[in-house]
Amino acid sequence: MPRKRKLLAQLSALQNSTSFPQVDAVEQLNTTPGADPSPKSSKYFVIEKKNSPQLREDFFNQPCVSLAKSFLGQILVRKLPDGRELWGRIVETEAYLGGEDEASHSKGGKQTQRNAAMFMKPGTLYVYQIYGIYFCMNVSSQGEGAAVLLRSLEPLQGLEAMRELRRASRKAPTRLLKDWQLCNGPSKLCQAFGIDKAFDQRDLTQDAAIWMVPGQDPPGEQDVVATTRIGIGNRGEWAQKPLRFYLRGNRFVSVVDKKMEKEMAARGNSPGS
Repeated sequence: MPRKRKLLAQLSALQNSTSFPQVDAVEQLNTTPGADPSPKSSKYFVIEKKNSPQLREDFFNQPCVSLAKSFLGQILVRKLPDGRELWGRIVETEAYLGGEDEASHSKGGKQTQRNAAMFMKPGTLYVYQIYGIYFCMNVSSQGEGAAVLLRSLEPLQGLEAMRELRRASRKAPTRLLKDWQLCNGPSKLCQAFGIDKAFDQRDLTQDAAIWMVPGQDPPGEQDVVATTRIGIGNRGEWAQKPLRFYLRGNRFVSVVDKKMEKEMAARGNSPGS
């Protein structure tokens, strides 16, 4: 008797008994003979995938600074054309507040073809190109022209695929990237997740190739470092505003502010307390 028919017969015979054998049989039907049943990802992915619904519109529909902080610990998921899924925990963000923000692409409330996604509904991706070769990914929030830059991810699943994508996007052959080097910067995470201009104006709540799910343990206020943004030194007072947020003590963050972390420690703000 073919294996599948035999197992279905076993299920039928067990209908009036305890449910546990039925579950075991169903799992056998869904298992490829000879396959390794062990997970091929970190502990975070195993936990998240079981119990994590997709983040919906109400999550993204909040003020820019609030959204930038709320992103920390959430999971970005990218489904590649070949069906593989890449999972990464968001560990660093920057808030860009719209018209008043001199460092924002929408400063002065100016809307262009390039920045149109910043004026769309919360949860819309704004992907732009820098230096003519790299991409950065933002997510629109509440507020006219406001958006959050995703700066760094902690890779959870699909690390080998991320390495392949990073390798393909780099011109010269280089040494094998370590895990912490895969997504520790806005352009690096776009390379590792295969994000380019084609993702601009996509809706994170509707898209089949990219979305977010809740993280397992939301960080507390004492776990979040608020400091200045990167690469905007010529923007006057806006260069000094604490609009970059990252998970304290996380080695996947792109740039650590040791001075700010010491100040937090002096105030008695211990991570995880």
